Amino acid sequence: MGAIGIFLAAAVGTLVIGMVASWVDRKVTARVQYRVGPPLFQPVYDIAKLLGKETLLPERAKGRGFLLAPVVGFAAAGVGAAIVWHANIRPAEGFVGDLIVLLYVLTIPAIAVIYGALASGSPHATFGASREMKLLMSYELPLVMAVLVPVVQVVKGGGGATFSIGQLVTFQQTSGWALFSLSGVIATAVALLCIQAKLTLVPFDLPEAETELMGGTHLEYSGPPLAMIKLTRFLLLAVSPVFLATLFVGGLGDAASGWSWLALAGKFVVFLVLVVLIRNTNPRLQVRKAVRFFWFGMAPLAAGALVLAWLGY
Repeated sequence: MGAIGIFLAAAVGTLVIGMVASWVDRKVTARVQYRVGPPLFQPVYDIAKLLGKETLLPERAKGRGFLLAPVVGFAAAGVGAAIVWHANIRPAEGFVGDLIVLLYVLTIPAIAVIYGALASGSPHATFGASREMKLLMSYELPLVMAVLVPVVQVVKGGGGATFSIGQLVTFQQTSGWALFSLSGVIATAVALLCIQAKLTLVPFDLPEAETELMGGTHLEYSGPPLAMIKLTRFLLLAVSPVFLATLFVGGLGDAASGWSWLALAGKFVVFLVLVVLIRNTNPRLQVRKAVRFFWFGMAPLAAGALVLAWLGY
């Protein structure tokens, strides 16, 4: 299978995984709340129903930007999924700097959400967009610093400076996981909480906040555009745990081994369970508290992890 085939297969496969992960999230949340929860194929039913509905365009909306934003966000999430899987399946064929590209690509869905909400002309969506913007500017700095910890570990381990995800995976095969160090533990915890905010899940579901903003950034969307937004969420819910597993616990490792796929599935489940647990055990934070949490809590921790990684811990 060529590179293009791997990219397409990775995007489609990740979407399926994301739907299953979304069902697990909703099912566990329902059980915590003493409810039965949805059936296994509920995500498929939801998307099929939305695709069959009419797209309603708000009177004040800027049509092209409003309708194009979900498409751009979905495409970016698909590209991010393809980059992560290609780096795991064929680590030797990754391009230099794909880690930097991935960080940029995974930021685009949030930017698309902001643009679409502002283009909707709705005051509730605009307020949600302002929250999304503040959240984005809060968690990106600590996330980037946490992601750099494995890079520093490779440098200190004699692997040379690299921003290639494939090289990070290969290095961990011989030198051990990044998580097996003090700096790695701190960086993994920081990255996990930043990913929670990137997914806009409780306690960082500020842009949507249905009890406050009636859906916020997604309020004015309906039909296929809303389906595209949900598909993007499915992709990100699947990509994020794989991204964390790749950086901090060796990813797929030896792709030729069937045990490697089973191990990666276990790593994925662990990170997904942590995301679901955080969602179901914390209340929603206020905007100012979320900003303070990342700027004055997670950012110093991530900076400390970088220093520890440079010192060899």
